[in-house]
Amino acid sequence: MANNTEEAISWKEKGNECVKQGKYEEAVLHYGKAIRLDPNNPTLYSNRSLAFLKLQQYYYAYSDANETIKLRRDWAKGYFRKGEVEMNVGRPSDALLSYQIALHLQPADQTVKDAMTRATAACEKDKKKEQIPWLCAGVGIIIGVAIVMGDQLLTSEPSLSHPLLMALLTISIASLGYLIAIAWRFFIGCQMQSLLDPPLDLLAEMHKDDKEDDAQQPDVPAERTHARLTKAQARAKLKRQRT
Repeated sequence: MANNTEEAISWKEKGNECVKQGKYEEAVLHYGKAIRLDPNNPTLYSNRSLAFLKLQQYYYAYSDANETIKLRRDWAKGYFRKGEVEMNVGRPSDALLSYQIALHLQPADQTVKDAMTRATAACEKDKKKEQIPWLCAGVGIIIGVAIVMGDQLLTSEPSLSHPLLMALLTISIASLGYLIAIAWRFFIGCQMQSLLDPPLDLLAEMHKDDKEDDAQQPDVPAERTHARLTKAQARAKLKRQRT
């Protein structure tokens, strides 16, 4: 057990050195080896969370941050890592809550205080974004009024002579601007939310496709099966002889 811990520390130090050099892919591999040797060490998950974050692998960074918290709930670093991921995926209100917990556990940490300032500013910016649909509606009203006035002043026979048509045109353009802004916000929100979705397991999909292909293939004659097994046995025998 002691040997495993010492080896885990060695892999951790290698990972730390890779992070300093910007070699985040290698750092993830080193931290992974350390975790296999010492799976209950929260520092290893915290460090790997940082490496994943640098690689923009937000799902894995978030998972490691949560594992850090699970292993040591009284450690500020786990909540800080969680907040960092949430900030990068456009969830500043969640990040602010994570930072607040981290600051409660470590009140003198200036890094956490700076992170809270960033999260607060991002929350205020999000509140301002909520007014964008109404601003778009206001722009639509201005455009609608401009079209009506142009029709009245620049044409000899205005096509929008009835007040009801003028109002309907203006309201329609304003509503269109409002709906476009709402749809855009929804699209951006879905895009940001998908950053924390688990990635597709390509290996599992490949194995699934292989099984489906095997199921669709016709039965192999017994002679061919026997021959294939015989070749496999011959290779195994040759390998044993070499060793």
